[in-house]
Amino acid sequence: MSVVTKLVLASNSPRRRQLLTDLGLNYEIRLREVDETYPSHLHRGEVAEYLAAHKAATYAPDLAPHEVVLTADTIVCLEDDVLNKPADEAEAKQMLTRLQGRAHDVFTGVCLLTGDGQRTVFSDQTRVHFRALSPAEIEFYVRNFSPLDKAGAYGAQDWVGMVGVTRLEGSYFNVMGLPVHRVWEELAKLGVVSV
Repeated sequence: MSVVTKLVLASNSPRRRQLLTDLGLNYEIRLREVDETYPSHLHRGEVAEYLAAHKAATYAPDLAPHEVVLTADTIVCLEDDVLNKPADEAEAKQMLTRLQGRAHDVFTGVCLLTGDGQRTVFSDQTRVHFRALSPAEIEFYVRNFSPLDKAGAYGAQDWVGMVGVTRLEGSYFNVMGLPVHRVWEELAKLGVVSV
């Protein structure tokens, strides 16, 4: 097994970038288009893990032996429905209308793939409780913020998260898009991080 000395983040998410930066990690960003469809038989948390692993596999041929690529995918589940990124503002409003006044689950799947083929896939789950939101509040959020690049049409770190999320069961950072506590543990096992 090669010594891993370089972390590659395969994500365009500014939130994931910020979380890795806040951890004090040095990393390189590599991006490519990846099909994000998944088999319909997968159940909730399996979807996030499948998508993270699928993304990582597309980077495998280009990884040097000393590199590890980190891919992730976050999904929002309301009961058994997976709410991905909304296609437009109308769908964002529909999603938020469904989520308000209820609890839902956020799953983030992560894959770490080394240049010599060592693969670690895991996910984390957070239960998010939303208070009831008025149609005016939903309209304000969708009009003034950027919900189209977020699963479930919201960011916990955004205005709607500040005024709407009443309780979390699990990691806040997982809802932002990366379960950093688990990522740190797994990167430490690979020798990428230490204190």
